[in-house]
Amino acid sequence: MGCSQRVSSDEALTHAAVARPNAPRACVGAAAERDLDCAVMHAGSVVFLSDAHLGAQAHEREAAREARLHGFLAALPGRASTLYIVGDLFDFWFEYRTAIPRRHFRTLAALERLRDAGVGIVYLNGNHDFWLGTFLTETLGIRTVSGAVEVAEQGRRLWVHHGDGLVGGDLGYRMLRAVLRHPASIRAYQWLHPDLGIPLAHAVSDWSRRSRAQPLLEPERLWNEIAKPRFAEGYDAVIIGHFHHAYERREAGREFFLLGDWIERFSYLELREGKLALQTWSAPE
Repeated sequence: MGCSQRVSSDEALTHAAVARPNAPRACVGAAAERDLDCAVMHAGSVVFLSDAHLGAQAHEREAAREARLHGFLAALPGRASTLYIVGDLFDFWFEYRTAIPRRHFRTLAALERLRDAGVGIVYLNGNHDFWLGTFLTETLGIRTVSGAVEVAEQGRRLWVHHGDGLVGGDLGYRMLRAVLRHPASIRAYQWLHPDLGIPLAHAVSDWSRRSRAQPLLEPERLWNEIAKPRFAEGYDAVIIGHFHHAYERREAGREFFLLGDWIERFSYLELREGKLALQTWSAPE
């Protein structure tokens, strides 16, 4: 069973300690000195994660973190009621009429087992996996959402979005996004054979990632441009991914969270008994 570590707004996420199987609320050794929260998730917890970007690297390079994600998903039944995937689970996702990406079979199987166990799954499209098709909904029973979603749970009203395109001044990206997500673009891409279309998309994604420097986190700007307008609409918490930073800010009953990623930080947000907490998931032993 994974053990979770709370994340503060000004600390880098570290690997969590592993709880003893017969003492799930205890932390091992020196881990207890680092203020670890090793309480198991409750059956009614709502969980949010984003930005695994599976498929961005060769499978052998991703195997460990993929297994870590699968272990997390396997631990959710009986602990969580709903999982929100807040975009970019895959580095690229496109469904042809009769084909899906072979690379992600194990992850899709893990999601199917999670649904079969009674955990609801909501998948918000990101800027890498925005071409979500009917397979996820019709075959796996996953609700897919384009854009933002409101989550009203446990007396809270949460606004959740992947996070791309929300900051002012990114007009070029917004125009490109509109073109790529247009139904005509999707139909045109379907004419490419999967053995050409999928590697091409990964190559473009990799080029884009290498050609653009990782932006510096500007928490005050994100608070002002993303969070505050939603607070004005009556939401009490705003949750986004996309920026690959784990960050939280709490102010006068209002809360703002960046979800981090499942590449280096292995972070997730849990809503339990009306309280939100950023945590990390430990690597398997």
